Amino acid sequence: MKVDIHTGVLVGARHVPSPNCDARPATVEPELIVIHNISLPPSAFGTPWIEKFFCNELDADAHPYFKEICDMQVSAHILIRRDGEVVQFVPFMKRAWHAGQSSYQGRECCNDFSIGIELEGTDHIPYENKQYEALGRVISTLLRAYPSLSAERIVGHSDIAPGRKTDPGPAFDWQRLDTALNIGFTGF
Repeated sequence: MKVDIHTGVLVGARHVPSPNCDARPATVEPELIVIHNISLPPSAFGTPWIEKFFCNELDADAHPYFKEICDMQVSAHILIRRDGEVVQFVPFMKRAWHAGQSSYQGRECCNDFSIGIELEGTDHIPYENKQYEALGRVISTLLRAYPSLSAERIVGHSDIAPGRKTDPGPAFDWQRLDTALNIGFTGF
């Protein structure tokens, strides 16, 4: 994997452009990686609904829960599916709308300076081996591509929006991610 620095695209990912993004503030580079989880409907995996949601195409009548969220305009840079597939919705040089009201080390509006990575999952269902492997590859690639990022600046959504968000949840194994990053996954 590698990032095309000119386009902000992760080579090797499947690309599904989301309209839910805009320009980062001038001179702002990605400095933070935020890990989230999502499943649509809740606790259902392998459905087309996450992509539809991030592209403003969610059918409100397809599931009762969708009526609550169908008008939201959100996105992430990357989604990692249960089988390890990597899907990119927003180029890294743009601001994805993933963090909402948030703060990191006293700095507000984390969307301005972060990359959002969604894992298909829930707070309480263990993530798959292939997801950790893909996440390690993606983050290692981002760390090489963007000098402003560092392994010390990888957080959960719950860390930047405490009390409002709980993801990636207790099912996420931070030690496993640390191990994956120490291995480096170079050459994938």
